[in-house]
Parts: sequence; C-alpha cells; structure tokens
Amino acid sequence: MEASFWHQKWERGEIAFHESEANPHLVAHFKELHLKKGSRVFLPLCGKTRDIAWLLSRGYRVAGAELSKLAVSELFNELGLEPKTFKAGKLTQYSAKDIDIFVGDIFDVSTELLGAINAIYDRAALVALPSGLRDRYTSHLMNISGTAAQLLITYEYDQLQMDGPPFSVTENEVKQHYEAAYRLKSVESKNIEGGLKGEVAATETVWLLQNANK
Repeated sequence: MEASFWHQKWERGEIAFHESEANPHLVAHFKELHLKKGSRVFLPLCGKTRDIAWLLSRGYRVAGAELSKLAVSELFNELGLEPKTFKAGKLTQYSAKDIDIFVGDIFDVSTELLGAINAIYDRAALVALPSGLRDRYTSHLMNISGTAAQLLITYEYDQLQMDGPPFSVTENEVKQHYEAAYRLKSVESKNIEGGLKGEVAATETVWLLQNANK
C-alpha cells in the first residue's frame, strides 16, 4: 500500500477510522499493562487519535509515528500544544511536554531515535497494513521497542466480502508474529454490532502481549 493512499485520505478528510473519543478498549484494558505514571507509551501509525489526549491526561508520556504531517499538525492543534520540530534522520520530530511524534515512514524509526519505551498501544497499525508488510512491521516494532509489552486490537472477518483497511488479522496470525517473544492473552473479544463499517460481520479482539522473558 503506497504512502500516497494515506496522504490522500487525510487531505480529503476521509478519516472514518478516526474516533472522536478515547477508544473504549484502551479505557477498559490499559490498566492491565501495569504501568507507573510517567511511563512512555508508543503508538504506531497514530494519526491524531484522541487516545493520546487520554494517555497524557492520566500522567503518561507518549511517543508516536505517523506518515501524515497534516494529521500530526491537527493532533497538536487539538491538544492545544505548540510543538518544536526537529530533523530526525529521514523523519521530522514534533515534540512538546511529554509527547514526541515522528512524521514519516515508521520503518525509518530507529531504537536510537525513539528512545526508551515502556509499552506499545497498537489500535490501528497492524490492521492498517496489508499482509505482505505485517511480518516486517511486527519484527521492526519489537526491535525498536525492546519487545515492550503491548495492548493490541485486531479485527477478524471474511476479506472476500470486504477488503481492508482495516484488514482481517486472525488469532493464528497474531501468534505467528508474536508468540515467540510474548505471552499472549485475549482480554476481550466480541462481535461488532452492525458489522465492520456496517458492511461485514466481524469480531474485534483486544490482546495483551507481555514479554515472555520478563
């Protein structure tokens, strides 16, 4: 999937994936990561999600990666923050108190640029990527974060009836990507009322991934 696809989505305002409030699964299950206040949470492909405001308001620090400069500008505007910008390799870093967002290709985010991470919240990254990119993405994510604990949200549905994004990611695929490094636990799974995008029957699952070596 080309970067232009997402740039056009933001430019046209075609952001049905954007939620106006914090995601209820984040609110319900974030505590299961057992993070201390001040912990730093990484949100890959974060857009301008209201989840960031929720995390900041509860005393956590946030790092994110996002392809769209427009999305990040809107994020800081909605947060009421004036970011400082820096060149960070091939990326541009937008920073303010307790928040650092890297604009550009997530595969250009390195361990050195990202810094220490205590947890990952992946609501919209894994499911936004086509199958050919997901193995590369999950390996990269574990590498740059030091296999930090994750709260992950996935959807499962018949892609013959509808194509993504969000794409269908099965339980077996989650295990394929992560079982070697994490203890996996499904903390919630339910059918989506009215179907995904109102089009196809789908199950939404919230995963807790804890580092198997900690």
